[in-house]
Amino acid sequence: MSGVIYGLDLAGVIVFALSGVILACRSRMDPFGMLVLAAVTGIGGGTLRDLVLGVRPVFWVTDPTYLWVILATVGVSLVGFHYIHRLSRGFLPIADAFGLALFTVIGTHKALLLGTSGVVAVLMGMMTGVAGGMIRDVLAQRVPMVLREEIYATAAMAGGIVYVALQALDAPLTFAIAASLSVTLGLRLAAIHWHLALPVFAWVTVPPKYQDANAPLSTPQKAKERVRMIRRERTRR
Repeated sequence: MSGVIYGLDLAGVIVFALSGVILACRSRMDPFGMLVLAAVTGIGGGTLRDLVLGVRPVFWVTDPTYLWVILATVGVSLVGFHYIHRLSRGFLPIADAFGLALFTVIGTHKALLLGTSGVVAVLMGMMTGVAGGMIRDVLAQRVPMVLREEIYATAAMAGGIVYVALQALDAPLTFAIAASLSVTLGLRLAAIHWHLALPVFAWVTVPPKYQDANAPLSTPQKAKERVRMIRRERTRR
């Protein structure tokens, strides 16, 4: 079964590296910029996870296969540059969603193997899925997708919780992996398609509902500031 986990990890690196290449093309970067974005997206989250968990050296140092996979992804992308450049803008979030689901499972699984608690494992899974994309977007001078898009980190957290719960119930590993992937990917794709987002809370100024006609003009009613839940408007891409 370790071969399945390893294969999923490499698949996640390929998908995330491809999302980095796509963003680099849209940002008009040179091949070195494409390689940098592909690398930080493909192994950035896992690197941060290993550093937090105290794993030394990090995974790609002991197994350079990850680096070769990134190089191969960038090389193939350069050959097929014209095809990648013509991909619709909806392809990047979809590719990112698949990478998010794969890395959430990998990060949660590795944290549990190292003996962490379920809460820590869920956080490590979310970090593995989210951190690489955040670094990619910052380098491309974009607001990170996790901060500006619909449900994103929440999907990773939900998938991690499902995986930890099923492992605690001694469910088969393949079933736990499939269920976690389905939950994370399903939530993220649904958010992309229907523009689902969590509500936000903000300070708003509430004007007075009415003005007392008998009150002196020098003492008008003041507007009040309150915390209210605001639902994000659905925008079309």
